Amino acid sequence: MAEQPKTAKRDFLIDIEKNSQKLWEEHKAFELDAPTIEEHPDTATLHEKHPKFLSTTAYPYMNGRLHLGHGFTISKIEFATGYHRLQGKRALFPLGWHCTGMPIRACADKLAREMEMFGKDFKIREEPEEAPEIEKLDLKESVEKVDPTKIVAKKGKVAAKNTGLKYQFQIMEQIGVPREDIYKFADPLHWLTYFPPIATSDVKSAGYKIDFRRSFITTDANPFYDAFIRWQFNKLKATDKVKFGERYTIYSPKDGQPCMDHDRQSGEGVGPQDYTCIKLKVQEFAPEAKAVLAGNQEIEGKQVYLVAATLRPETMYGQTNCFVGVDLKYGIYKTRNANELFVMTERAARNMAYQNLSPSNGQVVKVADLVGSQLIGTRVGAPLSKYASVYVLPMDGVLATKGTGVVTSVPSDSPDDYAAVTDLKKKPDYYKINAEWIASYEPIPIIHTPTYGDLAAPKICAQMKINSQKDKTQLAAAKEAVYKDGFYNGKMIIGEYEGRPVQEAKPLIRQKLIDSNEAVPYNEPEGLVMSRSGEECVVALMDQWYLDYGEPEWRKLAEECLETMNVYTEETKNAFEKTLAWLNQWACARSYGLGTRLPWDHNFLVESLSDSTIYMAYYTIAALLHRSIDGSVPGPLGIKHEQMTDQVFDYIFAEGSVPTDSDIPKASLDKLRREFEYFYPLDVRTSGKELIPNHLTFAIYNHVALFPKKYWPRSIRANGHLMLNGDKMSKSTGNFMGLAEAVEKYGADATRLALADAGDSGEDANFEDGTANAAILRLHTLTEWIQEILASNDQLRTGEYNFYDRVFESQMNKLVNQAEVDYEATFYREAVKSGFYELTAARDFYREACSLMEISMNRDLIMRYIEVQTLVISPIVSHWAEHVWGNMLGKEGLVVNARWPKTGPVDETILQEVDYLRRQVTNVRNTESQALKKKKKGKADVFDPNKPKKITILIATKFPDWQEAAIGVLKDAFLADHATSGKMFDDEKIKKDLADKGLMKDKKVMPFLNDLKKKAEQNGPTVLTRTLAFDESKVLDEKAEYLRKVLGYQVLTVIKSDEAEKVTEGDPNQEDYVRAAEQSVPGQPTFVVKNIV
Repeated sequence: MAEQPKTAKRDFLIDIEKNSQKLWEEHKAFELDAPTIEEHPDTATLHEKHPKFLSTTAYPYMNGRLHLGHGFTISKIEFATGYHRLQGKRALFPLGWHCTGMPIRACADKLAREMEMFGKDFKIREEPEEAPEIEKLDLKESVEKVDPTKIVAKKGKVAAKNTGLKYQFQIMEQIGVPREDIYKFADPLHWLTYFPPIATSDVKSAGYKIDFRRSFITTDANPFYDAFIRWQFNKLKATDKVKFGERYTIYSPKDGQPCMDHDRQSGEGVGPQDYTCIKLKVQEFAPEAKAVLAGNQEIEGKQVYLVAATLRPETMYGQTNCFVGVDLKYGIYKTRNANELFVMTERAARNMAYQNLSPSNGQVVKVADLVGSQLIGTRVGAPLSKYASVYVLPMDGVLATKGTGVVTSVPSDSPDDYAAVTDLKKKPDYYKINAEWIASYEPIPIIHTPTYGDLAAPKICAQMKINSQKDKTQLAAAKEAVYKDGFYNGKMIIGEYEGRPVQEAKPLIRQKLIDSNEAVPYNEPEGLVMSRSGEECVVALMDQWYLDYGEPEWRKLAEECLETMNVYTEETKNAFEKTLAWLNQWACARSYGLGTRLPWDHNFLVESLSDSTIYMAYYTIAALLHRSIDGSVPGPLGIKHEQMTDQVFDYIFAEGSVPTDSDIPKASLDKLRREFEYFYPLDVRTSGKELIPNHLTFAIYNHVALFPKKYWPRSIRANGHLMLNGDKMSKSTGNFMGLAEAVEKYGADATRLALADAGDSGEDANFEDGTANAAILRLHTLTEWIQEILASNDQLRTGEYNFYDRVFESQMNKLVNQAEVDYEATFYREAVKSGFYELTAARDFYREACSLMEISMNRDLIMRYIEVQTLVISPIVSHWAEHVWGNMLGKEGLVVNARWPKTGPVDETILQEVDYLRRQVTNVRNTESQALKKKKKGKADVFDPNKPKKITILIATKFPDWQEAAIGVLKDAFLADHATSGKMFDDEKIKKDLADKGLMKDKKVMPFLNDLKKKAEQNGPTVLTRTLAFDESKVLDEKAEYLRKVLGYQVLTVIKSDEAEKVTEGDPNQEDYVRAAEQSVPGQPTFVVKNIV
């Protein structure tokens, strides 16, 4: 007989999966519709009679194949759908395909350029000049938490997206596109027809329970969805949620438009950082700078300013100098004021060029080059400072990638500045400065805080023993502490706003500086942002259409919605609250890419994070409007896209009046409305946690703006990224796996189980190769065992349940109940644990106990187990469950349409009894293991577990008197208000009562009480009541034979500890028995093991 291939078990499961998928396809198992109006006309009782569950996940972007990370996020909805189907709900899981935005268009344009270089066949005839590769760019972000009013996003997916390939056609080949077909992708619309069918095939191969009739692509390529987005934006504009005006936005000069999150190669979540740029008027340049600038006619007759970007304009009263980086390159640049020139870095000049601060928009005009060292000793005027003149001095760590490269110095309130000034005063020669430039400049008290007084920086530096600007770690902590305390608790003690809280004074002082032409507003990206065109983005001040997120009344509604939602974890709720606190105006349109055109301004397209906020509602009606993802095949109602007017959408989604501008029949309109009002609101939305600062919060804002309150989303679940075998997924490192690749390698169910086991929290999850392979073995082994049981079930026992039957029955009931709790909470790893691993372990214990006691298993009980096991794990290993349900158990209907198993009572006492027995087995085996280790070390006269042996178990009927007395003390010291006070026991009372009872002298008491206190704090005060729920002596007497057999002893004896001395009288080992008896307490017997001589 030929040897089976190593993949035989996997291949067996894959065959099952293909058959199950075929069965689902034939039965249209996942195509769900709302009850018709004729079926149930009363809307008020609709959900009571016909419960539903609508869940969605972020629709994947169609610029490539789905990877395992997509599969992980989708699986959260997939498992929920399967579970809620078991609960008797019409659980709908639709999935569309996102095509809006820049990525597809940018890639198509790259291919067009590469075709010009290499031709349609992309044959590289001559290597062109080296182009910068993504991985060679310095994408490190320098985001510092320096302003407590800003919440800074830390993003950047470039490491995960980086392929290590130079050209777009190479990337296309890597994702499986034949080279001869790549030229077609120079047309961006080709992407929309190529990748969605592949993505559909990939998710089908994984067995996801999706209603594909409701799938669609976005952009105007689908005129129905296009009409839906036009309705959304017309409605938002009509309610003044969309506005037009100047605002700061991340901008790509190369693309000539705002660069939103989905348009970025890196820097997702990074927004503009708003600075006040202080103008430090040059009174006299340092000699070296004078020499460099001599004869430069562009400077003659002009006023030159060093411009310093600050987040703390209120501290400008305390300026004693300003800093530059010695080795940094600076320039002198023209500004919009012909008579003013700014000294700053080129990066800052590039940003200012798009903020109405340069001679013309986008124009950077440099009139001179300088190095920081040449500026040292320049005398400048510092606005608001009491010093008429201050000097430019050197500082370590000034960055060219942050601010302007010029740093204003306020040593009274900036630990960094104080440390640097202190260094300069101590070692002027070392830093090559004249001592008089700083020696007489003392910190100026400007802000008083209760914590740090009037000179916060000197005080905290002294407290933290910061001696130098090189103490970076301590300085970072000091800066955060001082800045927060100053902002939230500080009061001005100088200037015209003296006595005012810093929070009030800050914007007033900023405006005063701007109005007096001593400062200008300046913005730059919070961190590095790279567009998909490969260019570093800037911040631009431009006229644009924007969504007025953050508007007080709108934000109030969004916060109300958040309060009513289940977001599953505190981490997620905190992230939403922080986002709502800072999120404001968001550019919602751009001129480049794919999408829906703004209805009132066709020069602009709705950007990709703004046309993906309420598409969950579109799912409810999509199957009635069209039967193809692009809308080209009409739906069952025969509606044309031209008929879908704003009034029609109002009627469907917003309880509007019957439309007068469309000839859609009233009956069809009512069917559309019924689908929406039945499936909405959204029951759960799952996405990666990185979408909280944008997409998910936008979804909340748009739902509260467009829909009645009863249709607001009920829950949002955010998960972390998926790692692969403990490392970040990355194509460049080779640690990467596609969804279809995983299904091919492990099979669908093993992949699904490993995804469920990967993790449920907001932290990054981990897909383990070992878990997937173990799943194959587990499922195959379980299938074989079920086959064996079904083939021999006439040999199984029937009749009244014995002890082991009752244990197994209660274990099953308890684990099924726990799995239900886990599924409800969307803790799928826990559901796998309770509903699969522990349930099979309970079966194993039952099977082994019956075998050991030489009795057959109970037929009814074991058949119930097979059915229960199949149902409980079916949301996760659906294909296997379908096979067992129909082909092996012969059940009618599909397992995906079955119901959650009903459970009976749980006998906690019998479960405690069996846990007690298991603990004794574990304790004995641990003792045997220790004996074997001693024997291996050559110790003589040691118990040998491998030889004939006997065991004596000694049980106590009561606790020792000193323990009872100590527990009484603890009970008397219990604090009833511990939940609010945070303290469970009165420690002083414990000490006093112990002393009064004379127990302090007993060295055993305090360790015993401390251990008991810890247990009480962890598990509640019930641990102080130590009465057993069962008769320990009776259990051991009745189960003595089981213990003897399971432990492999020839003799097992049970003795009560208070009778040990009498019973063992004359035994040469009596001392061992008596000593063990003294250590025995109720529930924790001791034992003596001996070899039989």
